Amino acid sequence: MKNFGIVMATFAVVIFLIGASFFGLTVIEDGQAGVRADFGRIAEQPVRTGWHFYLRLFTWFEIWNIKTQEIKETAQVPSSEGLISTLDVSVLYNIPLEKVVQVRKTIGRNYVETVVEPYVRESIRNVISGYNVKALYSESSRKEIGEKILYFLQEKLAPRGIQVQDVLLRDVRLPPAFAQSIEAKLKTEQESLQKDFELIKAKKDAEIEIARAQGVAKSNVIIAESLTDPYLRYRFIQGLQSNNLQVIYVPTEANLPVMEAGRFGKKAAAEAK
Repeated sequence: MKNFGIVMATFAVVIFLIGASFFGLTVIEDGQAGVRADFGRIAEQPVRTGWHFYLRLFTWFEIWNIKTQEIKETAQVPSSEGLISTLDVSVLYNIPLEKVVQVRKTIGRNYVETVVEPYVRESIRNVISGYNVKALYSESSRKEIGEKILYFLQEKLAPRGIQVQDVLLRDVRLPPAFAQSIEAKLKTEQESLQKDFELIKAKKDAEIEIARAQGVAKSNVIIAESLTDPYLRYRFIQGLQSNNLQVIYVPTEANLPVMEAGRFGKKAAAEAK
């Protein structure tokens, strides 16, 4: 009985190995699609998510990524003037579920190297060649260039089953000579703006000084008009009556000032004694 049990266990293992060699299991997750071929003939419909059993001798599976993917391309392209600029471009694309079988049949698994990358390079060259270098420096022109590249790729790749979602210009490096001229121009413009600011400030400062001088002049006129003869006599008498020694200037008939009224008052008092 013991030997019989060993024989049965061995037989079960052999059967399992034979079955495993003939049967396969493929798991397709979200964001993936399967391409199935029976007897070498690719099925017309893609295989959706889930577990799928198949016979290895007659069937094979390929799992395709249908999520959004990115291609990064760095290209050196001539402008309309013949100057070489360097562009860093990102292309976002994916293969829709219903187009997976078409791409597999008409292009194959290496569709990125076969069609996507060549068309990306061609689109960059064709679009940039119509612009001068100065346009690449403009934000609005960069947006327009991205839209034109996107339209070109969609027109070329959509019939092949590849959906292009967006084109992003990550960086534009201008020719060194042109970049230096741009920097020099910007520096000159900044210096001009600085001088304009200084000129405006100088004009404002002059206006402030003129206004201050006009205020002082008006103040002097008002003070001069207020110094009447009765007011000056009043101040003179008030100074004589006070005990404080001070200098008071009043006009006389001879147009000479009477000075040091306190000292004169003390002298007159001494002579009286």
